[in-house]
Amino acid sequence: MSDENGTPDTPAGSAGGTDQGGGPRPEPLRFFGTTWVHHDHGYAARRAGVAVGSLAAAVVSCLILRFAYEGIRIADTGSFVTVLIIAMFAICSALAFRNTWEGFGRRHDPQRQASLRGLLAIGFVGSLLAYFFRSLTEAPGEKLHREEYDRAREEYARRSSRRTGNPSKKKRRR
Repeated sequence: MSDENGTPDTPAGSAGGTDQGGGPRPEPLRFFGTTWVHHDHGYAARRAGVAVGSLAAAVVSCLILRFAYEGIRIADTGSFVTVLIIAMFAICSALAFRNTWEGFGRRHDPQRQASLRGLLAIGFVGSLLAYFFRSLTEAPGEKLHREEYDRAREEYARRSSRRTGNPSKKKRRR
């Protein structure tokens, strides 16, 4: 595991271990493990739980932001500061949503993610909403991991397929 972001160092389908018959093994997803491969062992219940949990977290987060907004209003800082704070949270949430949504389809550049860390922390509501909407159709990140896993399985099958006959006895063309 990478210490910085908590993701495995190897992509899905890596040959770091073996599945039942040998070959690449699937990369586990957060909250799902490897149940996303065959949609077994409570996969549907986990997806429902993730959807409800991420939506509940987004609602609670919005309530907390509402309390912060009320505090700013009570402090009477002025309309300019209030508008700036609301715009900051709205823009950061939209950017965090887009970044999180794109992360479900392709791997992010670690350096870019590190530079966006502050912006994504401010826009945490957008990330929670992206997680909610993706969990309605699949486990978040399942499509990317499935593509990588299937590609690794195909490559493994190609590498491990055996030729028939002895290649040294092959007739040579002249």
